[in-house]
Amino acid sequence: MRKLLVLLCVVAFVSCKKSEEKSNTSTSTDTQVSTTYQISFENAVHHEAEISATFTNLKNDEVEFRMSRTSPGRYALHEFMKNAYNVKATDGAGNVLETTRPDPYSWKVKGHDGTVKVSYTLFANRGGGTYAQVDETHAHLNIPATFMYAPELSNDAMEVTFNVREDLGWKVATQLKHVEGNTYYARDLQYFMDSPTEISNHSVRWFEVDGQNIHFVLHHNGTEAEFDTYFESVKKVVLQQKAIFGELPKFDYGDYYFLGCYIPNASGDGMEHRNSTILTTTRSLANNGIKRNIGTVSHEFFHAWNVERIRPESLEPFDFEEANMSGELWFAEGFTSYFDDLTLCRAGIMSREDYVSGLAGNFNYVWNSPGRKFFNPIEMSYQAPFVDAARSVDPVNRSNTFISYYSYGSVLGLALDLSLREKDLNLDDYMKLVWNKYGKNEKPYTVADLQNTLNEFAGDKFGDEFFNKYIHKSEMPDMKRLFESVGVSLTQDPNVVLFGAGLNRNNMISGNTKIGSSSYNAGLERGDKIIQIGDYVLNDNFSDILKNFKPGDETKVVYERLGNKQETNLTFVNNPSYTIEINKDASDTQKAKRDDWLSSKE
Repeated sequence: MRKLLVLLCVVAFVSCKKSEEKSNTSTSTDTQVSTTYQISFENAVHHEAEISATFTNLKNDEVEFRMSRTSPGRYALHEFMKNAYNVKATDGAGNVLETTRPDPYSWKVKGHDGTVKVSYTLFANRGGGTYAQVDETHAHLNIPATFMYAPELSNDAMEVTFNVREDLGWKVATQLKHVEGNTYYARDLQYFMDSPTEISNHSVRWFEVDGQNIHFVLHHNGTEAEFDTYFESVKKVVLQQKAIFGELPKFDYGDYYFLGCYIPNASGDGMEHRNSTILTTTRSLANNGIKRNIGTVSHEFFHAWNVERIRPESLEPFDFEEANMSGELWFAEGFTSYFDDLTLCRAGIMSREDYVSGLAGNFNYVWNSPGRKFFNPIEMSYQAPFVDAARSVDPVNRSNTFISYYSYGSVLGLALDLSLREKDLNLDDYMKLVWNKYGKNEKPYTVADLQNTLNEFAGDKFGDEFFNKYIHKSEMPDMKRLFESVGVSLTQDPNVVLFGAGLNRNNMISGNTKIGSSSYNAGLERGDKIIQIGDYVLNDNFSDILKNFKPGDETKVVYERLGNKQETNLTFVNNPSYTIEINKDASDTQKAKRDDWLSSKE
């Protein structure tokens, strides 16, 4: 029976694709095609792709062609040019053109005949949501990391032909519009760059929702039965999130693609795009992988509304030549992070007990972080170009000054939801209002727009207070009261101490000590080797030693710094971490509010 179900799914998918091909090939272009690409993978074993680009309809005497420096969904620079080499340029007749290099990212040519042909070799070996990976298991292509482009032709259409390795059983999966064979179309550069492509011997599942098709393309080493089970959870996620907004987005060609690579050579990531998302991990679906992988599915699909269509004005249009900074990431990424696990709870994929207790991680991180003294949520969002997989070699103090906008926004989303529920409103309906005002018609928003919409939804007093205290400033609401309103307890253990730094296997402080902690106040710092605390000599028993102390206890610490043995006095402070649990003794009113918060919306 399982084989029959798989066969029926595959037959239905093929039928769908044939219908799609028929409609697409009848109108293969919407605008003038001025850029065409060919890409092949004969040397995949050494992670190389051979790429040729033909730029036509060129009007300027001097033409620039270049690689992107960043990628949709990323805010830092990634300098994809570093992996392209063997670059050659000719005109339409094959005459070699002399190139100049005005900067590390581009070339310029003159003397062309209206056409410039460029060929190059690409090295690609990171399979995640930002870079590209080519090997004998797949060609995993993030478009900005793969293809050069001519800025002059950014508004013209482009086509790409993927010369797949048929000997490896490869097939193409992408949100790009299908033309014929392995040739695909994008209406302009923005759409092309936003269209990741997975070429592999993958499996496919799909289902229809209100006339649109949701596909899950999975490149993995697991079983088809595991995929069947997993896809049932995927469907639940899709339908729960649709219920929040009342409808799916209108996908450009009626299709949405989850592009999953759950393979040993992948890099863990998730990256949203307009009509698709990349999902990569080394974790298979076996051994509880089904439950562990579904959270990324939930997060990235919510982005189909929040960030792809409910889009910050600061990210429009996306700049492929510079870092992209936005002050709205606490909402775009953070509120999405709030709804990802909430969706799993509502869908029955995660128990209520696990969901509620799991809130403690983000809550403690945000609530107790010194970073709130330095930046509000908008300013934390501005840090994205420095932290979003960005690279630097100089030490930073981010453990004391930065809070991830994912976590900060998630806790703010929780706080806003529970605050609204005190007024018999909820965050779901606020998100739906934002969708109808800004997402559905794709009108980019600002922070002021979000505030005005909350004022419209919950009243000026409520909306202004929330934004003025918690968005433009770094205050936090009375979370104990808010949790109690839905029958959830927020408690601390007054007898647990906070050292404020972790030790490596050599008993050396491995990171910056946390402002206000016992170690920070005692003048200890990263790199110090702790030898003795009070009467206790450290071996591999650090956590056990701390259990002998209570907040307020004073003791001596012997440590080694830069080869010199030193001593300092340390006073232990209380560990401010909270435990969050469902209150089994909640009142009927509290239970009803909790049920409304956590129950299925489908």
